[in-house]
Amino acid sequence: MKRLSQEVLSQLPTDVVIPRYDRSTITPGILHFGVGAFHRSHQALTIDRLLTQGLAQDWGIVGVGLLQSDKRMSDSLNPQDCLYTLITKHPDGQVHYQVIGSIIEYLYAPENPDAVLARLVDPAIRIVSLTITEGGYSFDRVTGEFDPTTLGVAEDLQGSPHPISAFGYIVEGLRRRRANGTPAFTVQSCDNIQGNGEVAKKMIIEFANRKDPELAEWISAHVVFPSSMVDRITPVTASADIELASKKLGVEDHWPVPCEPFFQWVVEDHFPTGRPPFEKAEVQMVSDVMPYELMKLRLLNASHQGLCYFGRLSGYTYVHEVMQDPLIVMLLRRYMDEEATPTLAPVPGVDLKEYKDQLIERFSNSQVLDTVARLAAESSDRIPKWLLPVVREQLKVNGPVELSAAIVASWARYDEGIDEQGNPIEVVDPLRDELIAIAKTQRENPIAFIQNTKLFGDLGSNPSFTKPYLAVLNSLHVDGAQKTLKGLLS
Repeated sequence: MKRLSQEVLSQLPTDVVIPRYDRSTITPGILHFGVGAFHRSHQALTIDRLLTQGLAQDWGIVGVGLLQSDKRMSDSLNPQDCLYTLITKHPDGQVHYQVIGSIIEYLYAPENPDAVLARLVDPAIRIVSLTITEGGYSFDRVTGEFDPTTLGVAEDLQGSPHPISAFGYIVEGLRRRRANGTPAFTVQSCDNIQGNGEVAKKMIIEFANRKDPELAEWISAHVVFPSSMVDRITPVTASADIELASKKLGVEDHWPVPCEPFFQWVVEDHFPTGRPPFEKAEVQMVSDVMPYELMKLRLLNASHQGLCYFGRLSGYTYVHEVMQDPLIVMLLRRYMDEEATPTLAPVPGVDLKEYKDQLIERFSNSQVLDTVARLAAESSDRIPKWLLPVVREQLKVNGPVELSAAIVASWARYDEGIDEQGNPIEVVDPLRDELIAIAKTQRENPIAFIQNTKLFGDLGSNPSFTKPYLAVLNSLHVDGAQKTLKGLLS
């Protein structure tokens, strides 16, 4: 079977949407670090929508992979002329296939760092965007301060022959642009972090300050970091998705991307060096992203954490299976209504009740086949940023935290690495070994997990939080997840 490529586009079935624009005329304007599934279902789709309208022809995307694991992306995209299939799965069973053409180049940095730096210095690149996950920003999970010891960043600060981390490349690119008299590019974070633009700014300037204080001052004065809120459920590509795409297209696509129909992107409109006309591609351009961002992080993302640990302990594999459990649905809705919503300011143009109803519907989409394991991964980067701020704000006003504490307890139980039937749980987390070791002591020392101050700060010594936490953890050990939920929600 032939491979997906520019050459075979005209041979694809007529109901497969393909780029109708001349890709050979598209020039780069965006360099993106972290070309995973989400970027390809979201930002890359946005540029493709604009190109289809005859717009943004000087805003093609240059993708960059930094990690050893990104070699697979390079091997998948480059033989396909950077084309891939977006598979949109609707709740009613309809499936929509679209070939995306907005990525015009993919560079695998470990093999060709000079090519990445050359692109970063190119005046045509006016936006450098990021989906490098919460863990890629090198900040302390409790204090929010820069952490110079993280992998890649530490090597860059020690003087590696070429950059390794996204920060290393960005700062070196800006250093060279400054030396050349080339205007600075805009840095656009698209990760699930509260105030992602401000976080990116703070961490990059702190990084630069340790390399060159004068350069750090120049970056602070000349580089803009607009915040954004992104939302689209995009599960890990399964072998079934690859088979689905190949069967539909009649050619092989080595890494298609499945996603839900819902799409949202809210962007702070601050791009002094120019931007694509995002608003013509269903993007909300606003002056303040924060209300939208907090809504999404505390309702959607934190609820994902609420369902994944209880879901796995209850024996579920897929998210839609979890959402057929009325107890877990009740847990999510009560958490959203009673604990998260009171911490939110009004969100312009959004009815929060409708938004929460929509979340339950989205989580229940049986066609997407999102996994509980995906949502449970990298929890040490997620819980402190998504859920614990709700806890802290509620504690300030003596508000309820019982359900949030229950979610944390379910995480602690999950990290013991053994389910209720004695089967192993594969814990995927940057702090995996440390967390499992602590979790395995908590039957003798129940408070051990939340005494980890790197993650929880002083919450482990606050009785308003520890009391409900310990009650749920004990119940999970004695009664299991289902009986615990019944008792908690009665």
